[in-house]
Amino acid sequence: MKDFNGKAAFITGAAHGFGKAIATKAASLGMKLTLVDQDKEALSKVADELSKSTEVLKRVADVTEEKNVDNAVDEAMKKYNEIDLLVNDAGVAVPGPIWKLPTRDWEWILHADLMSQVYALKKVIPIMMKQENGGDILNVASAAGLLTAPGMPAYYATKFAVVGMTEAVAYDLQAYKQDKIHMHVFTPAFVQTHLMHSEEYRPKKYTDKTDPYYQSKTFKMGQEMAKKDLTTGLPIKGVADTIFKGLEENKFYILTHKGIAPLVVKRAKDAVEGKAPNLVNLMKYPDKTHTDTSLD
Repeated sequence: MKDFNGKAAFITGAAHGFGKAIATKAASLGMKLTLVDQDKEALSKVADELSKSTEVLKRVADVTEEKNVDNAVDEAMKKYNEIDLLVNDAGVAVPGPIWKLPTRDWEWILHADLMSQVYALKKVIPIMMKQENGGDILNVASAAGLLTAPGMPAYYATKFAVVGMTEAVAYDLQAYKQDKIHMHVFTPAFVQTHLMHSEEYRPKKYTDKTDPYYQSKTFKMGQEMAKKDLTTGLPIKGVADTIFKGLEENKFYILTHKGIAPLVVKRAKDAVEGKAPNLVNLMKYPDKTHTDTSLD
């Protein structure tokens, strides 16, 4: 997308973190906005601020429910009659080893980080197919969709799924001659976002306070790990500039940390050579997932 002015953007997870940063940048470029988030108070604050400079439709919704995504898209189309940029940003982080993590946590992160994107893609791609100028779709994943480490198998599983799904959708669009719809996947390493507050927004359907896991040392250590990783990450200021530059240049992969490149290459090489993941070898690499400068 070369020209953003006057175009309509639909953004999930818009009240915090990347979603908020993307919405703010989109508004500065003259885009009309549909902002979706389950945090009513925070969403209202963002919407009120951005409505001073552009048109804003806000929708308080839990995107783990397909009907909520469908309804939000319908409202956006009713107001703007187009969706030129879809940003699938909503997501949570769930740390913990697979043999300890409750099944409901897997269900929560799969629905929030993966299925919410599936719902939006199913609904919006047919709309973009009918639009003269097609559209752009940005799926927010993570560097955790390109390489792995210990401590968060559920998070890695969903982010690998998002990366693979986005690649496969890009192939399908090419196969169906839909060259006016452009897919992008955002794969940042650690950035100072709101992700460490995921537990504050856990829906009741994924909650069981009687489960001893949530009072366990493992659970508390996982929360502390997430807090440390995010608070020491790259400042979020400027990340939206990187994203929109990537959209403008039609990059498929949009990254933030150049330091992950050798890790990604090593993982691919190990896969070709049939090597198993090795924690000792992983720890030999300097930490490249926090404050490395942007690729741009």
